[in-house]
Amino acid sequence: MKKLLSLLCLGGLLLTVPVTLAPMALASPPPTDIGSLGPLAKELQGKPVVVDIFATWCPGCKNIASTLETLREEYKGKANFVVLDVTDRKTAEQAAAKAEQLGLSKYFAANKSSTSTVAIIDPGTGKILALFQNNPDKTSYTEVLNAAIAKK
Repeated sequence: MKKLLSLLCLGGLLLTVPVTLAPMALASPPPTDIGSLGPLAKELQGKPVVVDIFATWCPGCKNIASTLETLREEYKGKANFVVLDVTDRKTAEQAAAKAEQLGLSKYFAANKSSTSTVAIIDPGTGKILALFQNNPDKTSYTEVLNAAIAKK
């Protein structure tokens, strides 16, 4: 996209030059089409599952932390919350094992490098109902959670 850029030079001259601006390349969004995960582990059944790809060094994770904590409190007993910590190699290995145990291996493999990614998943089908990237807007999550809970 071409824009005009005005520069004020020493001596009071105003120069206007055309420049081409390209959209900024952001980190790639998490994959949304990873196919069906299939039913998740028995202990997750009956309640929507909120899966957080987290790292302590991640600014986005810090940005959404208070929103997720509020959701954990408000949806206690109504939704399952799973944190897959990829802070370092050891925690990422533990997260991979946890994902395997819960039926989230495919999701984890596709998203482990996308910290501050939060998915809401139907545990019966493994369908991803919503996928958020660094989204602190509580309403975005509650709309999906409330709809999923109402279906049960």
